[in-house]
Amino acid sequence: MHRTALVLAALALGTAGSAAAQKTHVIRMDGNAEREEYTFAPATVTAKPGDVLVFRVAGGGNHGVTFESSMPAAARTALNAAMPRRVGDLSGPMLSKGGEYRITLPADMPAGRYRFYCLPHRAYDEVGFLEVAR
Repeated sequence: MHRTALVLAALALGTAGSAAAQKTHVIRMDGNAEREEYTFAPATVTAKPGDVLVFRVAGGGNHGVTFESSMPAAARTALNAAMPRRVGDLSGPMLSKGGEYRITLPADMPAGRYRFYCLPHRAYDEVGFLEVAR
């Protein structure tokens, strides 16, 4: 009986450790048409595989998130597979104010720095960076 309790306690600690390892990163997409300023905030996100990226539209019209295709093939494959409702290669759907787009970084996502942008506001330099750490 004592041994069973130890096994259950170890399993509970292992589960708690995994749940604690996952972090949610909220990235606001905003803009001001009069000033022609469009931003991701924060502009750089440092995350680990298993973390969740939440792109949330705060204002400034419709936004979307697209990752630069110049990343290594392994990163491109992993990220494409992790992006729900893709509308193209490394490209999520368009979102209106209050809309959210969630990506859970896959376990096989290589460490590196990956640039992303909002397609409708790319000319206004609405860009950000995902830094994947291991």
